[in-house]
Amino acid sequence: MAQLWGGRFTKPTDELVNEFNASIRFDKRLLREDIEGSLAHAAMLGRQGILTSEETAQISEGLRGILLDAESGRLPITEEYEDIHSFVEANLILRIGDTGKKLHTGRSRNDQVALDMRMYIRRETAAVRAELDELLGTLLSIMRQNTETIMPGFTHLQKAQPTTLAHHMGAYFEMFRRDVTRLSDCRKRLNECPLGAGALAGTTYPLDRSYTAELLDFDRPTRNSMDSVSDRDYLIEFLNDLSLIMMHLSRFSEEIILWNSNEYQFVELDDAYSTGSSIMPQKKNPDIAELVRGKTGRVYGALMSLLTTMKGIPLAYDKDMQEDKEVAFDAIDTTLHCIHLFRGMLETITFRKDMMRRSAARGFTNATDAADYLVGKGIPFRDAHAVVGRLVLYCIGQNKSIEELSLEELQAIHPSFGPDLYDAIRLETCVSKRLTTGAPGPEAMQEEIRECEAFLSAEQSGNPAEPLAGDRK
Repeated sequence: MAQLWGGRFTKPTDELVNEFNASIRFDKRLLREDIEGSLAHAAMLGRQGILTSEETAQISEGLRGILLDAESGRLPITEEYEDIHSFVEANLILRIGDTGKKLHTGRSRNDQVALDMRMYIRRETAAVRAELDELLGTLLSIMRQNTETIMPGFTHLQKAQPTTLAHHMGAYFEMFRRDVTRLSDCRKRLNECPLGAGALAGTTYPLDRSYTAELLDFDRPTRNSMDSVSDRDYLIEFLNDLSLIMMHLSRFSEEIILWNSNEYQFVELDDAYSTGSSIMPQKKNPDIAELVRGKTGRVYGALMSLLTTMKGIPLAYDKDMQEDKEVAFDAIDTTLHCIHLFRGMLETITFRKDMMRRSAARGFTNATDAADYLVGKGIPFRDAHAVVGRLVLYCIGQNKSIEELSLEELQAIHPSFGPDLYDAIRLETCVSKRLTTGAPGPEAMQEEIRECEAFLSAEQSGNPAEPLAGDRK
């Protein structure tokens, strides 16, 4: 196995130890980041006079050639190398000779891998954010089309008050909007460059860390060399952000699963995003929603794994930290796939508006408005609440909704009920009267939609409230 060390050792490493220690199998996805970081490091060494201009040019040309050949498949990344760093350096030396050995001047694998992971997470943060923007666009489209689509709102999974599908989708828009802003916050903290920290104590070479930070589009170099190589806070924070995204997708998936059931019949899933049963021919299963719900635990596991790994590690770098990559890579891949597939399912879903309204009408969702009606007649709310409670009990006994009762039946419960009650408790009236900020009434909902449009427009124009650096190219 090609290694970057060995002079101090008198016999070869046991092959099982090599396999256990190696990370090339999974860290090969850091190839581009490793080479971009090495190009910046070489440019800085040349600028500082540590490398000659000829050596800098030779190293840079060799690195670019390795990247081109590896990404095209002409240069396979095999497991004969310990990690992606040894792959790049060994091939550079093969191509340009001893000059390639000078690339590692003033650098350790510790600050090298810390740099690679920060650059990789920076790119993947941008990728997750782009997927979320697409999902927000889908939600906004549904909101625009369904400001008058009446449906029941729930608490404790029981029908509570009438709302609209636009209002319901707006709640998820807010969740995913917060996820976008959390990613932005995470990016601010991770966007510091650890290159030049060395193994833990910097270096005696006259490196210009601010220059390499600038070349790699970081805001600044990291402040403490020990922290630079041992910090994984940014990665834990990123995994926490992914966990929250998956939690929101899982909640949404649970509702889709419920709405798709025979008991609700609020939605019809597109055939392309459903599966059948091997034994029951009538089945149409919401597998995408169920898998998203299930894979949420997988992303949670990545977060807990890294938290557990880091909790007992003394300063500075320890090999335990190699365990950050596999769980992070899997969590990123899982989250990106889940957002993408969930959006496809949502874009093709059919909302059963008739069933939604019927469900709202049969669930006493207008009971609170009946109580508010009595308050308007001068009855204290607590007394009105008790009256409507008796009214609902009577309706249950008669198997009727409130609006199906005759005026005589209503007035037998309380004489303040008048014929104007019927309009007051119409579902459309119940919704339209709710005009406070954030409510489902038409004016409030249009204001919410305008605000959502402005947020998404800023995102898609590339001018968000918090600009990001190093987006995935």
